Amino acid sequence: MELHNLQARRTALITGASRGIGRAIARALAARGVRIALHFHRNAAAAEETRWGLEGDGHLTFGADLTDVVATDRLWQTVHESMGEVDVLVNNAGLFVDHPPLTTSLGAWTDVWRETLAANLIGPATLCLLAAQAMAARPPAGAFGRGRIVNISSRGAFRGEPDAPAYGASKAGLNALSQSLAKALAPHQVYVYCLAPGFVSTDMAARLLDGPAGADILAQHPLGRVSLPEEVAATTAFCALDAPAAMTGSIIDVNGASYLRT
Repeated sequence: MELHNLQARRTALITGASRGIGRAIARALAARGVRIALHFHRNAAAAEETRWGLEGDGHLTFGADLTDVVATDRLWQTVHESMGEVDVLVNNAGLFVDHPPLTTSLGAWTDVWRETLAANLIGPATLCLLAAQAMAARPPAGAFGRGRIVNISSRGAFRGEPDAPAYGASKAGLNALSQSLAKALAPHQVYVYCLAPGFVSTDMAARLLDGPAGADILAQHPLGRVSLPEEVAATTAFCALDAPAAMTGSIIDVNGASYLRT
């Protein structure tokens, strides 16, 4: 009970929390007694639906365009003003846009790269900076440290994304960001973890899983299925609350052995 009460006083900001993996992460952390700041971009109704379905109380929703640095900074400040100190930051929001290199015009190519990097790398980097500076300035809380950052990357950072190279590059950048921050922040007891899921059974992935490529995607997965949002969420909750300090800087594969790194 003492551990649960300690976690009940913690607050987590989760980006892209209105549905899919973000919604599952919010549920997993709320079930552990954590207050949730649910970020959404456009779908306020879905974010509110997620909020009302969470265990516990004190959860709030916040809208922001994470491709806009000013809006991202405002999000952080608003969460802090509304809910107090943020103990856990989960950078989950992301953008995936097809742009095959041999059939995409230069103008469209440039637009996709700019937007994808802004959403998948610059936005998370901005929140990481704000979180790191705030967390490092507070007293440590035992093995938990002063705060934790969990970044949701992708197996695409390692295996490549031939039809969406900007996505793969942005996630590779997020991996490098996570490891660089882990080294910089470890002396200050702020711990950084990174998850690399493969295909996950969400409504966003359904168009691919239910389409012509679905059979090929399933063939990549020895489990005979893609990962579940709850599996990614459980791993995120472990990193956010339980993982030892010695794991800071880790990139954890959550892809059902669909892609194995050497």
